[in-house]
Amino acid sequence: MSRPKLLYLVHRIPYPPNKGDKIRSFNLLRHLAEHFEVHLGAFVDDAEDHHHRTPLETFCKEVKLVPLSPVQAKLKSLRGLISGKPLTLPYYASKAMSSWVNRKLADPDMERVLVFSSAMAQFVLHDTHTDKRRVVDFVDVDSDKWRQYAATMAQPMRWLYQREAKRLLCFENRVAKAFDASVFVSAREASLFRDLAPRAADKVHHANNGVDFDYFDPTLTLENPYPEGTQNLVFTGAMDYWPNVDAVVWFVEAILPRIRARHAAARFTIVGANPAKEVQALAQHAGVSVTGRVEDVRPYVRHADVTVAPMRIARGVQNKVLEAMALAKPTVATPAGLEGIEAVDGEDLLVAEDAQAFAAAVADLLDEPAKASEMGQAGRARIEKDFHWTRHMGRISRLLHGEAPVPSVDHQHKGEP
Repeated sequence: MSRPKLLYLVHRIPYPPNKGDKIRSFNLLRHLAEHFEVHLGAFVDDAEDHHHRTPLETFCKEVKLVPLSPVQAKLKSLRGLISGKPLTLPYYASKAMSSWVNRKLADPDMERVLVFSSAMAQFVLHDTHTDKRRVVDFVDVDSDKWRQYAATMAQPMRWLYQREAKRLLCFENRVAKAFDASVFVSAREASLFRDLAPRAADKVHHANNGVDFDYFDPTLTLENPYPEGTQNLVFTGAMDYWPNVDAVVWFVEAILPRIRARHAAARFTIVGANPAKEVQALAQHAGVSVTGRVEDVRPYVRHADVTVAPMRIARGVQNKVLEAMALAKPTVATPAGLEGIEAVDGEDLLVAEDAQAFAAAVADLLDEPAKASEMGQAGRARIEKDFHWTRHMGRISRLLHGEAPVPSVDHQHKGEP
């Protein structure tokens, strides 16, 4: 029996799965390929990603990749100031993508569409597309992320970000009302969006992320990248992403000196591609290293003494926290860094909000390696219990088929429908 056709639109090529959104979009693709004939359309905004068509073709019937220049896209986004649209939409506007999508949807057998991120919804929001079953994976409430950004900025950027938050929320509402179902990465994100889009509340769901437990296996032998005689703290993530930039700058300036006052051998390593100039400048501080892009983040996490997630701006689930806990590493996170993860403070990891408490939590773990190891094992057990890709991505498959998703672990915990 042939599999039903599915049009899957993603704002960034879902391979390699080496950053937050690509981890989710790829694992979603891998799951969808088992149930649908997938026709994938995606933008490529990194020159190094253009050669990844071949891996994607193993999962897809067809792959359409459209180049996107971030510099040109930023200039295009300014059109939103004239049109009144959120800047996000003209950033991703593309005649090539639009033409390909319209050709795909002209096929009467292409009855289902899955959009990954709100920006891609613009390609399937026309009245002529209402005969298709349309599902959007918003992942996070992006408009609220812009609102958080605005709070950290001076004028005129504060005004610009506040405008984007307002206009993007209007667009998110429009999409949620038009589509058959909307999905978010956690119960908390879904609950927030129900409050922000009450007219679409009955069509809002969530499907949490997962972890590749074989890949993030703490028993694997991985070469230690750190110098001998050091106590190592690590942060991983895309280092041109503003919430990550803000997190490491805050950590180095406000938290690390407190830790090194108790543990002079403590070193902080920032691991991730495309470090912004603010991140690169942190390497001038004592005890700080900035790696840039690495082939494999696992050795840096596996051999760290403590992983940290000092997020002050965040939406959704932090994959860096999931992966660290899966590798059985003791973790310290802010409440924002722990969103969507039902872990127990003091057992599975430590939670601290201000600089003094965060530094004390890290130093305490460095003081007691046995306790830290025990906490790491508890964290691994927690993630194994709650974060399986197949279970969570299956919720999206059911929505594409017009079926009600099976209640998730998060819903059972929170008593949500």
